[in-house]
Amino acid sequence: MASVPREIVVTGLGCVSPLGTNAEATWSAIIAGQCGITRLPEEYDARLAVRIAGQVTGELNPGPLEHKDLRRMDRGILLALAAAREALADAQLLGAIGSAVDRDRIGVAIGTGIGGIHTLVQNDRAYVEHGPRRVSPFFIPMTLANMPAGVVAIQHGLRGPNLCHVTACASGAHAIGESLRLLRSGEADAMLVGGTEAAIVDLVIAGFSNMQALSRRNDEPARASRPFDADRDGFVLGEGAALLVLERADHARARGARVRAKLLGYGASSDAAEMVAPDPASGGARRCMQAALASAGLAPSDVDYVNAHATSTPAGDLAEAQAIREVFGAHIDRLAVSSTKGATGHLLGAAGALEALLSVRALETGMLPPTLNLDRPDPSFTLDHVANKARSTRARVVLSNSFGFGGVNAALVFGSADS
Repeated sequence: MASVPREIVVTGLGCVSPLGTNAEATWSAIIAGQCGITRLPEEYDARLAVRIAGQVTGELNPGPLEHKDLRRMDRGILLALAAAREALADAQLLGAIGSAVDRDRIGVAIGTGIGGIHTLVQNDRAYVEHGPRRVSPFFIPMTLANMPAGVVAIQHGLRGPNLCHVTACASGAHAIGESLRLLRSGEADAMLVGGTEAAIVDLVIAGFSNMQALSRRNDEPARASRPFDADRDGFVLGEGAALLVLERADHARARGARVRAKLLGYGASSDAAEMVAPDPASGGARRCMQAALASAGLAPSDVDYVNAHATSTPAGDLAEAQAIREVFGAHIDRLAVSSTKGATGHLLGAAGALEALLSVRALETGMLPPTLNLDRPDPSFTLDHVANKARSTRARVVLSNSFGFGGVNAALVFGSADS
């Protein structure tokens, strides 16, 4: 494995997802083959054609907040705070072994696809029903896409670079990859990175539904998200947040931190083809993966597992499968490929971050997460999809894909801690 400048490592993980309110609960549920997609509560508009989603349930732990502070925060911010608290504690970055770190050199990069849509909808309703004076004075800051990163930095005193990447469903992966560049350049010692999304509101569901993007298997919520399956009929909207602590390896060693994995490479590209449809020729996805491998100094044959973006849409899964075959060529028969969205639904701007976290856990545990609901594999794919059941195997290099509206593409390459 070729060396890369300024080795970057993963030292902390945190998440809240439809499968649990921490990283371990989420991972255990994934490996057990559980699904977090359920029917929407009754308070959602009965006129909606889609009645299922992957919602975060259970008590969040966003940290010490007064009641007045909670009222000022969009749900996406609260999800990010909970994931950040866990990730920083897991890395012990600000605790006992991290007491001497320079917070001026610890940054935050949290992407999101839509931003504070809960707050936007609530305040629009207040305006229409009661007039301008009922609009919250905190409406604007609560809605801004960069506010999760800002509030996390405020709560933990992280004064390094503070960034928000808004690139649809690639947002979380772009936040991780662009932070890799910051760390390699020496502009920061550590970065808290990932994505958050809380977009399960009537308006968003109606919009995606009218695009014919969502599955309508309302009577089978746990079987609705079917990546790579011949009977897939659209994605299932999910919510959550996932954050990773990235550090320069020398910084992590100096403070005695545990290394969970290495972030080896990152690639980004644009389809420059369609607003919402993938490039049918798969050129953007292919170039993105190739760029990530080049960034890592690896050949396709070095990769053991691909965590696919595959959202369960007819066109998207087909384009990605085609790109994977083109990139990996003769190695395809020795490559495992799965999509975890069968279990979580599609977390939009947080999807790439959650899947990066799951990729790290796959490297750590020697377990590959399954593609749920793959009962009738699409015969045009011919990939090893790790269908329906987790697999015990030793993976040393994992590639994770994220693609989004606007033709944006991101790919991340992770290696085992001892690679």
